[in-house]
Amino acid sequence: MRAPIGDFDDARPAIECPDLLPAPVLAALRSWAGPVPVEQVLFVDTDPEKADTAVFVATYGADLDRTSANCVVVAGKRGGETTLAAAVVPATARLDVNGAVRRHLGARKVSFAPMDTAVESSGMEYGGITPIGLPAGWPLLVDAAAADLPWVLIGSGNRRGKIILPGKALGALPGTTVVEGLGVPRS
Repeated sequence: MRAPIGDFDDARPAIECPDLLPAPVLAALRSWAGPVPVEQVLFVDTDPEKADTAVFVATYGADLDRTSANCVVVAGKRGGETTLAAAVVPATARLDVNGAVRRHLGARKVSFAPMDTAVESSGMEYGGITPIGLPAGWPLLVDAAAADLPWVLIGSGNRRGKIILPGKALGALPGTTVVEGLGVPRS
């Protein structure tokens, strides 16, 4: 099947690609619930050597610049306690870590989680972390602009491959809060 966005000739329901997904993502797909049937969560194979945004868009379709979102793991600190969370923003925006994220987590200080912490805690590869299959209890903040997209491209949990799904599915993931202005335009 052809993907609804990008230049991908081979899009398959992600649930049919168990050997291409990390365990937490596969488990989340197997227990999928929400407004979108799991068969609409699509996997497309991509070359991890072409993961840089400019190269990725040039290779797989100019429309992906406007229809992709990034999932970032953050660490919020308050009173000596650290809380890990994830945030999803359009690829054309940068995460408002010290404003919107800090306020929504009720943290005194928020920073990007160290790479080893993000990888170990999520069970996913750095550069491919996805909001699907995050650890139970993690807050997930999703920018309203990403949730409003008809189709959005996100990580698959691995550097190789991406997931395409309706944006409204992002807002229905466990632990999600949809936030206006979570991402701010890149300057």
